[in-house]
Amino acid sequence: MEQRDVRNSEKLDTGRWVDDRLDTLSPSVDWHPDARRALGLLRAKRERQPGGGRKWGWVAAGALAAGISLMATPVTRAFAQRCVSACVSQSGWVAHFLGGSSSVAPSTAYIKPEDRKIAPDFTLNDASGSPVTLSEDRGKVVLLNFWATWCAPCKTEIPWFVEFTRRYAGNDFAVIGVSVDDGGWKSVRSFIDEQRVNYPIVIGNDSVAHLYDGVQSLPTTMIIDRSGRIAAVHTGLCKQSEYESDIRAVLNER
Repeated sequence: MEQRDVRNSEKLDTGRWVDDRLDTLSPSVDWHPDARRALGLLRAKRERQPGGGRKWGWVAAGALAAGISLMATPVTRAFAQRCVSACVSQSGWVAHFLGGSSSVAPSTAYIKPEDRKIAPDFTLNDASGSPVTLSEDRGKVVLLNFWATWCAPCKTEIPWFVEFTRRYAGNDFAVIGVSVDDGGWKSVRSFIDEQRVNYPIVIGNDSVAHLYDGVQSLPTTMIIDRSGRIAAVHTGLCKQSEYESDIRAVLNER
């Protein structure tokens, strides 16, 4: 048997072992870690004890070290990976439960309020034929994205915008995508269905492109503040964190 086949066999055996152990722990229902309750108890205990923050910080560090040591064998590595995955999935609010806070500075594309210009207004139709007008989102922070289906960086970013729409729902935030595909809806409709795009997509035209200096490159993405002014301009593929830092900065403006 080739070495690769041996490795694959070991992975299958490891997976079966982990599944068997989890089944014995909870034979009738799927087990899901209640990380929120655990962290709440940890925070309460820390607050009751003077100097508890440092002590429990060491406890957490010890747990991490123990988790790393569990990676020594294929079986324990697979089991530990399940546990680590559960912890990582909760990491977005861990700092909040432990009393920490984080601040994200805006990117270099961020424009100070006093230097901003009004984003040109436009009205274009979405896939259902309904008009989408930029100024109707006045009072919200808007991410305006010029893109095309043939643009690889554009397709990389779109799932991020889908996630932003979910994450900041209810926070006066909106996304509008302006496709510049020559094929129009014939090229775009199937793509937005496949990607499950959850924000309005419209088909751009020359007049709208002219309003935005011809949209010299794709993707071009702007963050527009509540007053309808351009607060950041990102040209080309950017980091997801850069977009999000600008979104947060503009959302926090009053």
